[in-house]
Amino acid sequence: MSDSYAKVLGVSRALLKIARVFNLACGAAFLAMLLASFIFEPSFREYLGRQTLDPDVILPTMRVWVLAGLPMFAAVHVMLSRLLAIVETVRAGDPFVPDNAVRMRTIAWCMLVVQLFELACGVFIAILSRAGAHIGDWDPSLSGWVAVLLLFVLARVFEEGTRIRADLEAMI
Repeated sequence: MSDSYAKVLGVSRALLKIARVFNLACGAAFLAMLLASFIFEPSFREYLGRQTLDPDVILPTMRVWVLAGLPMFAAVHVMLSRLLAIVETVRAGDPFVPDNAVRMRTIAWCMLVVQLFELACGVFIAILSRAGAHIGDWDPSLSGWVAVLLLFVLARVFEEGTRIRADLEAMI
């Protein structure tokens, strides 16, 4: 393996580890927001009322949104962990191992969870917009859905590659 390739893998490992920590921190922040919405509910209601927003719509919608986001953080953590494990096998010089096919399929399922959460975000944004909150627009991401399909296909390619490799090794 060339030095530049080894450096790229090293940077990839570092970025994946940082992303995992950041994802966990964001998940913890979401949990803290959920708890704060109950602890400081009177303050939130007063603030929303001053903004001429309906706290009876905004507050429960935001709580459900946060709850819906928690599985997404878990899926992202699993996805990043599996991707880090794949990078480790590439660094070791042996990426076509049966575990990587399973990891790739797990990553595909995790990405599907992320895409489903993205759809849910569109619903939450629509509800909040109707209640008078202006938090931005939502556009569905076709590229994310294509990535999900691609990952399932790549998982199958890894399965076939490891099967063919095992057959060849058995013949030799």
